[in-house]
Amino acid sequence: MFETNLLHRLEDWAKAIASGPGNIPRILLLVGGPGNGKTEAIESTVGWLDAALGANGMLSGELKKSFFPPDGIAVPRLVRVDASGLGVGLQGLGLSIVQDASAVVGATGKQAAQLLLDELESVQSAGPGEAYLCCVNRGVLDDALIEAIDRDRVGSRRLLEAVTRAVSLAPDAPSCWPLAGFSDVAVWPMDAESLMLPPIAGGEEPARSLFRTALDETKWPAPGSCAGGSSCPFCGSRERLAREREEASLLQILRWFEVASGKRWSFRDLFTLASYLLAGHRVSPRDASLEPCEWAGKLVGLDEVARRGSKPSKDQSMAIFQLVASQYQQALFHRWERDAGPALLREIKELGLDDDNTAMGLQWFLSSRRTAYLPAMISSALEGVAEILDPALADPDTEVQATRNTSFALRELDVRFSRSVLEGLEYVRKLQLLSKLEVDLIERLAGLDAALSVGAIRRKRPASATNVQRFVRDFACRLVRRALGTRTAAVLDAPILTDFQRVLEDTAGDDLFDVAQEVEQLLNRNQDFEISLTTTFGQPLPPMIRRATLVVPARSVQPLEADKVGRPASPICFLKVGDGRSGQAIALTYDLFKAVKELENGMSVASLPRSVLALLDTTRARLSGPIVRDKLVLDRARIMIGSSSASVVQRRSGFAVRKEGGR
Repeated sequence: MFETNLLHRLEDWAKAIASGPGNIPRILLLVGGPGNGKTEAIESTVGWLDAALGANGMLSGELKKSFFPPDGIAVPRLVRVDASGLGVGLQGLGLSIVQDASAVVGATGKQAAQLLLDELESVQSAGPGEAYLCCVNRGVLDDALIEAIDRDRVGSRRLLEAVTRAVSLAPDAPSCWPLAGFSDVAVWPMDAESLMLPPIAGGEEPARSLFRTALDETKWPAPGSCAGGSSCPFCGSRERLAREREEASLLQILRWFEVASGKRWSFRDLFTLASYLLAGHRVSPRDASLEPCEWAGKLVGLDEVARRGSKPSKDQSMAIFQLVASQYQQALFHRWERDAGPALLREIKELGLDDDNTAMGLQWFLSSRRTAYLPAMISSALEGVAEILDPALADPDTEVQATRNTSFALRELDVRFSRSVLEGLEYVRKLQLLSKLEVDLIERLAGLDAALSVGAIRRKRPASATNVQRFVRDFACRLVRRALGTRTAAVLDAPILTDFQRVLEDTAGDDLFDVAQEVEQLLNRNQDFEISLTTTFGQPLPPMIRRATLVVPARSVQPLEADKVGRPASPICFLKVGDGRSGQAIALTYDLFKAVKELENGMSVASLPRSVLALLDTTRARLSGPIVRDKLVLDRARIMIGSSSASVVQRRSGFAVRKEGGR
């Protein structure tokens, strides 16, 4: 069992409710989609409640009869047990459990949302000795709210509106535990908390515990003893991830993905990711039945044939590339030029290298990436990790702490690999950071690089030789960058991600205030805030001569403190723009934070990404509506007409035209 903040809350709740009716919630709603650990939370709660009641397993046994019925009988939607009927300590405690609120087993023509409404109304009208524990996804919750509105079920509508607000990411979201306005109800958004952070009560991060369980050496073959031998990428990945630095770097990378994307790794995502990184993903149906180490052994055998100089074939020539790509550091950052294969093949044939296993293996490997090759369940997350954090795209000035006493900038790799693959390999070989498979592949690429420098080959097609040589050197450099970057957390924009993580986790001191000041400068122009009066949001501005712009004093931007009592830590920070009735909250996204940092380093405002410009434009539009109706703000406003220096201002007797520098 991987400990989380929710499990600690549920354990305390089970002890409290077993001691008798009191001022504690008796209706618990666990909100979230699949893979967030709802089933484990229910099972753990039943165990704790059984122990707190002194039931000696009778409570769990009674529930097991319903949740594990005989063959041919479906598990009911709602399971209820009366503790008093078991002859245990607490009299009159009834526990109702809905493990999946989307189920409709046993319903007489009712939808899941209608059943949820009926259950909530029934348990609310019951006495204090009745407890209700329900796992519900957001879709069923929304459907139930719509049903309550349509059927004019006022009590259920009030409750579900409060639940919906509480589990949202809004900056003014109320308390979840207990639910604001409903002391007998508690809700918890299971998809809001990060599994990459340790629980508040202490202990290991759930993700760290998960990976350590998967890496338990007692459940793996001894090094070098499996079918893949010393070249097995999976046993090699286990050996490297068992080291403290590599483990910490991987967890940091996964946390940075959460920070940058605003998404959360669920338990199901992490289980799938661990399987993908440590056991691979085989696309070919003929390999699907092979154990990971058996598959690696098969590739090692094919590669041995290619190593002896046999005629190139797809399976043999590509084997070394597949073995290298199956290591966790290369599997995590998996992206290569998908469209490079056909062009590379054409130039290889022009140079007469179609009998070279390394050259043909490279193009076959790249061509194989044009079709789906990632696990469907986490393909979007893996694409996101590669897009946001790829070490191959990191700033050349990024420092890599290769060993305790050795560090260097990535630029050192780039310069050496740009001259020759062999020079780059010799530079990193002595650091012993590359795996045996990576060194083997880069040595072969170095041989291909050297062959492309031979006059006899270059004279055939000098332009093609140059293109292939550049591609080979770039491929080798990217391979090494990813190997080093994954093991040392030297990824794309690592310094900015570190700063943003500190802001999100509220350990950054005054950083959030500094960001707010930078955003204030982006929203305002000098000391003014401008509102277009001739267009609505989304419309292009007219020519300058036809514009009418309302100019008001600059709008302030300040950090917005969200309510943290009885709530999970929010994955988003908010800023408050403006004040009074016209004040608005905006999310401090990673794109906005990154833009602010890059502006500090000299980037032009005109180079801001579209997502940031859209956020700023949306914020201005949201501010504009309340401002044009706020008399206190309009008292100090003026209207700029066209491109002239004249503006319209309000006087005691009406309106007047004022020119810059005079009346």
